[in-house]
Amino acid sequence: MNLRFYVVLFSCLFLGVGARSQEVAIKSNLLYDATATVNLGLEFRLAPKWTLDVSGNYNGWTFSENRKWKHWLVQPEARYWFCDRFSGHFLGGHLLGGKYNVGKLKNNISFLGSDFSRLKDRRYQGWFLGIGAVYGYSWILSKHWNFEAEIGFGYVYTRYDVYPCTSCGTSMAKDRTHHYVGPTKAALNFVYLF
Repeated sequence: MNLRFYVVLFSCLFLGVGARSQEVAIKSNLLYDATATVNLGLEFRLAPKWTLDVSGNYNGWTFSENRKWKHWLVQPEARYWFCDRFSGHFLGGHLLGGKYNVGKLKNNISFLGSDFSRLKDRRYQGWFLGIGAVYGYSWILSKHWNFEAEIGFGYVYTRYDVYPCTSCGTSMAKDRTHHYVGPTKAALNFVYLF
């Protein structure tokens, strides 16, 4: 039922916008593609220099040796373009939210107060909400194609449970929280403009 609601909502948003040139963009983030994360972004014109970008990402796979990087993420973003929309420099603000189930990922990364090396021995399952600011640039490749680079920085709050292994159902710790400040978005998008 919820999936149908969101499909209808996105369809109404898409059909409610005129089909003139450079009014709507569809995009895919190559960085998410590299992690086997299915993603799609839609960007709509709001005003001469303002657009609304909404991206959704989903990774539901369990990899070899029971490694998990399962998650879904929704990230709406308002953008201000310095010149023309869909071209050149832009600044924006975004929200983000989703759920995750990750574990058995071997690494030695400790970054800005977050120790990701714990992911090799434990599984973390929870949800997150955040807010951030972005800077980006869009290069025109042709009449309908652009390439876009973007980086965002912000704050994320997460609540999660910890499990001793990736296939265990018994929790070691419940309702833990973490506050993260750092990069909240990185994108290298191929963009198709309508």
